[in-house]
Amino acid sequence: MEELNRNLRKERVGVVVSSKMDKSIVIVVKRKEKHPKYGKFVNKTSKFYAHDEKNDCNIGDTVKVMESRPMSRLKRWRLVEIIERAK
Repeated sequence: MEELNRNLRKERVGVVVSSKMDKSIVIVVKRKEKHPKYGKFVNKTSKFYAHDEKNDCNIGDTVKVMESRPMSRLKRWRLVEIIERAK
């Protein structure tokens, strides 16, 4: 049972908005949600704090993060890969 749960970890793709901390990054994940009453699509964002072991992310990079054990008060995600570097 434990092996199955380990493979079902959530993954998110987002843009790095802060990398000033040591071995930590903040990413923003954007999504479109339909308004329940009016039907208009509204942009919503979520912030995630992620662990960046090698400190190789910069602001503007598009990254993929994966759910992990809590590493600090706010960090519950870890960096999987850098999809695209900022230009």
